[in-house]
Amino acid sequence: MENNSQDMPRDTQSIDDQWGEAFKETGVAQSVKQADAAKPAQFDALNQENGGMVANLGMILDIPVTVSVEIGRARMLVRDLLQLGQGAVVELEKLAGDPMEILVNGKLVARGEAVVVNDKFGVKLTDIVSLTERINKLK
Repeated sequence: MENNSQDMPRDTQSIDDQWGEAFKETGVAQSVKQADAAKPAQFDALNQENGGMVANLGMILDIPVTVSVEIGRARMLVRDLLQLGQGAVVELEKLAGDPMEILVNGKLVARGEAVVVNDKFGVKLTDIVSLTERINKLK
């Protein structure tokens, strides 16, 4: 007697046979074969123009980043933190007049000083962090 999966009841067929039949019914089997023949993605090379600047930066211009300004930090015990109330002053590690740090996605990129523009706070950049300094911070 020939072992034909169509002659066997559905509940005794192997799971693979059931999935195979389902794929045949939906036409997925053909697309699975095509997916097996997938090729690696190919991207255009970055063009160097304008004194070494990458010319096709348009690919990344719409990626959102988080820009934050840090005026200082403080370390304290939870006991001291819980005792803070309205009007309390938290002493920061930085001195008054020290430049603030401008961070992009948590990475230092510049330093600056606080300014007021149209009744809103802003930061005037006074120093852009060099590539060497950024690399040294990673170590």
